[in-house]
Amino acid sequence: MVETQDTSMGLIIENLSKTYSNGVKALDNLSIEIGPGMFGLLGPNGAGKSSLMRTIATLQKPDSGKIFFDGIDVLENQNEFRKKLGYLPQDFGVYPNMSAVDLLQYLARLKGLNHAGQRNQMVKDVLQITNLYEVRNKSVSGYSGGMKQRFGIAQLLLNDPKLIIVDEPTAGLDPSERHRFLNVLREVGNNNIVLFSTHIVEDVNELCHELAILNGGKFLEKSTPKQAEAKLQGTIWQKTIQRDELENYQQYNVLSGKYNQDNELSIRVFDTQDLHGKGFSSVKPNLEDVYFVALKNS
Repeated sequence: MVETQDTSMGLIIENLSKTYSNGVKALDNLSIEIGPGMFGLLGPNGAGKSSLMRTIATLQKPDSGKIFFDGIDVLENQNEFRKKLGYLPQDFGVYPNMSAVDLLQYLARLKGLNHAGQRNQMVKDVLQITNLYEVRNKSVSGYSGGMKQRFGIAQLLLNDPKLIIVDEPTAGLDPSERHRFLNVLREVGNNNIVLFSTHIVEDVNELCHELAILNGGKFLEKSTPKQAEAKLQGTIWQKTIQRDELENYQQYNVLSGKYNQDNELSIRVFDTQDLHGKGFSSVKPNLEDVYFVALKNS
């Protein structure tokens, strides 16, 4: 259980559980404390990531547990908490046929920015932060997927949130759009807590100073990427084999395999024993190894 003497800093989750009516246990007694910066929540589809995001964002109630943020009991003071929250869900719907600047003006008024000068400056600032200022007069409905995701960040920044939650934001983006979006998140993560949920290991590796791996509604790992990799030092082995030889390696704990240009398969294996005598080479662990080892051991 996480200690709750000081709830004035960061996000604190205590013993959070949620079981849906179909019997699926989405959150299983989760406890964690998250401080400022980019925090990656990594897990496969169905791991419970979106359930956790939605629960923190007060879109659904847990069966049990507590959430504190910046001194606020979130479940007891939802309206107060929402003033400090920015949330970009996995699917945020269809935008009306309005320009980005007009839609942001409208959303800013809804969020209580009634002073025209303050509102205009805020709209300009969020457009610049998200690299959308040059296309501010274009209809958001005609934006590409990556531009829509960046607009999603722009609109949630209007109320200057202290906690930002983004759920699977780069799924479906092409490499250049993904790169631009990650740069935006990196910038907004400097002065806030950004909870970044994804199943893409590379995104977490690029962005996050701290991470947790979630599966089956439970945390399997919580550390920094470097600490997590260091734990596996000396246990990751690599060997290049012919593709039709893979069946001969089923006794090994194979984590992943990648083909080279000669159609050979380079496999990575987790083993605490020395495999040099089996033709393997010891390699430096990476975050993908950490992820697959955690899932295999869960």
